[in-house]
Amino acid sequence: MSSFHYAFAISEISRTRDFYVGQLGCSEGRSTEHWIDFELFGHQLSAHLGRPGGASCEGLVDGHAVPIPHFGVILDIEEFWSFAERLRAAGIRFLMEPGLRFVGKPGEQATMFFLDPDGNALEFKAFVRAGEVFARQ
Repeated sequence: MSSFHYAFAISEISRTRDFYVGQLGCSEGRSTEHWIDFELFGHQLSAHLGRPGGASCEGLVDGHAVPIPHFGVILDIEEFWSFAERLRAAGIRFLMEPGLRFVGKPGEQATMFFLDPDGNALEFKAFVRAGEVFARQ
């Protein structure tokens, strides 16, 4: 199994730890006074003190504005809905509420968007038919 590593800028270690561990349920990995690593569904996030860029523009997907850049994980459909409920219980404010897109089309998917405390945009999604991750419309 392969996993990805993603490094991004944050403004405060403790606030980032509270969000990624306390609200998203990540495990904390190594850290220093300048960076902190998290495990997110088997992937490594590395949050470094710096100047967070946040989302700088919006793209249009299926009639919805989405923040660019963004990152996240493709989950299986049951895990997606369970994670969405856990986020709601943790008080996450969604930019795009969990819901279905491309209904009845190739690539039908559940998706949700929200921001971390520094404005870094996250998207989590799940494909209704797992084999259609790269299906063309």
